[in-house]
Amino acid sequence: MRIAVIDLGTNTCNLLVAQLENGGYKILHQSKQLVKLGDDKIKENEISKEATQRTIDSFCAHGKIIEELEVDYVKVIATSAVRTAENKIPFLEKLGESNGWLVKLVSGEREAELIFKGVLLAFGSLSDPSVILDIGGGSNEIILAHNKTVVWKESRPTGMARIINKFKLSDPIEASEVEGLQNYFAEQHVAAIQNCKQKLVETLIGCSGAFDTVVDLIDGVDPGEKSRIKQEVTLDDFYTVYKTLLKSTREERMQMKGMDYVRVDLIVPAVILIECLVAEIGIKKIVQTDFALREGVLFEKMQKLAKV
Repeated sequence: MRIAVIDLGTNTCNLLVAQLENGGYKILHQSKQLVKLGDDKIKENEISKEATQRTIDSFCAHGKIIEELEVDYVKVIATSAVRTAENKIPFLEKLGESNGWLVKLVSGEREAELIFKGVLLAFGSLSDPSVILDIGGGSNEIILAHNKTVVWKESRPTGMARIINKFKLSDPIEASEVEGLQNYFAEQHVAAIQNCKQKLVETLIGCSGAFDTVVDLIDGVDPGEKSRIKQEVTLDDFYTVYKTLLKSTREERMQMKGMDYVRVDLIVPAVILIECLVAEIGIKKIVQTDFALREGVLFEKMQKLAKV
């Protein structure tokens, strides 16, 4: 069976195509389209006409790939920006009319659950208590897990598209703005920090998105050039990238080897969030993985097929 998973996020619309056979999987294709559902209308909890058209165009592009690869099953999931949009019903209707796919709108809790299952597909099991962080455009999912079990989870509407619309950041960012974001993130994620401290969590698992960009910058490779099921990031390497990004202008970031153009405006507040959690919790090890929500859907499909 060939399965396609489309993850309609706040910033990008992501496609994963995999072949399932003999209880395992092989990834055939991964790509993304910039949709920017989190443009300036996100402050009004609305999806703009322009963002709607970008999404329809992205579905069209993904649809061609899905047809070429002769996919048997398509699952489409929408997350934070659509969850909070007051015009989500007409938006979803237009998407349905564009190609006939049923778009499943998932809750923050369900999104966190799928991200955890994606991490399980990559890691198998988490031998140490770990905190999983997925930084999105609309929301951040934080999952405290041990072995194959979720201990605690949250989804907060503090994604980076919302942040750059809420806080007008200088170029380069100023020290007072960094401090303001640190305080904001610590307040917004206080429950996550407290739970991680209680469980003596020392490992942070970073899923996709901003973490991909951080490791691409560390490795000096172009976005998408290197696939990673899991890759450890030393705190020294993280802080080197962190300090470089905080000093950088937007133009300088555009020139950095490894910088994804879709993340050039979002990466600075994203690494401030990562550093905030590292410092507040007392993280000693960071592990990056490409696996997240889409791979979680894949994991669930594999489990269902195994029971048949």
